Amino acid sequence: MFSGSIVALITPFKADGEVDFDGLQQLVEHHIAAGTDAIVAVGTTGESATLTIEEHVKVVTKTVEFANKRVPVIAGMGANATHEAVMFSRLLNESGIQGCLSVTPYYNKPTQEGLYQHYKAIAEVSAVPIILYNVPGRTAVDLKPETVGRLSKLDNIIGLKDATGDLTRVAQHRDLCGQDFLLFSGDDATGLEFVKLGGDGVISVTNNVAAKEMATLFRLAKEGQYDEAALINERLMGLHKNLFIESSPIPVKWAAQQLGLIEEGCLRLPLTTLSEEAQPVVRDALQQAGII
Repeated sequence: MFSGSIVALITPFKADGEVDFDGLQQLVEHHIAAGTDAIVAVGTTGESATLTIEEHVKVVTKTVEFANKRVPVIAGMGANATHEAVMFSRLLNESGIQGCLSVTPYYNKPTQEGLYQHYKAIAEVSAVPIILYNVPGRTAVDLKPETVGRLSKLDNIIGLKDATGDLTRVAQHRDLCGQDFLLFSGDDATGLEFVKLGGDGVISVTNNVAAKEMATLFRLAKEGQYDEAALINERLMGLHKNLFIESSPIPVKWAAQQLGLIEEGCLRLPLTTLSEEAQPVVRDALQQAGII
């Protein structure tokens, strides 16, 4: 259903802070032309935390419209209140998405049983397949492999985005969830190794500024041509690491503006633009990758 190089798409804003839907359409076209395998709209990289509910749904719906079934669209969603996550799921059911990426509740630190019940409630109302999203570095809660295994038994929970960077979990998840359960890396720096160990692809920040390179890298990896894939990955490693030199998506939005992919590198507060000290580091990474 989903595999390969999936972009965690940035949400472009105008100088006045409003969503730039013309810019969004251009980004979608860019990724389709580059061979990106699927698009995640309004995930963490898409600044979901600072969009209103109405904006969130509109950006997802517009992304589906712009993609026009040429590439699958997955909606980012989630909340630290289960009833809000259920509401989001119901709203997105009518958007035309092919799946949703549902982040764990954040800040209030539920137990593993609480996480299970949270996702079970979402699964009961979702009309589309659900990919779990575990990113403890942001949420302060870790969705343990055993809980993922339990959740994988629910009919429309089909996969996991694992942003822990812990490669030992690939085998654990595969053993607990079975061969048909989709496993995606959420850590660009270890994404290739993740796929070598049995993962299905990556949901990527780097893809925003290196779409063709990432598409080629993961096509080669899927074909088992790991040496060739590793050569591309080595060139991109500076981006994999330095697009997180400050809180994402700050660096990737700055980089996208430098490449002319978006007109404005605007973010919504409390995120601010990339610091002057970090800009040369990201620029060097783009040069190392051969993108500029």
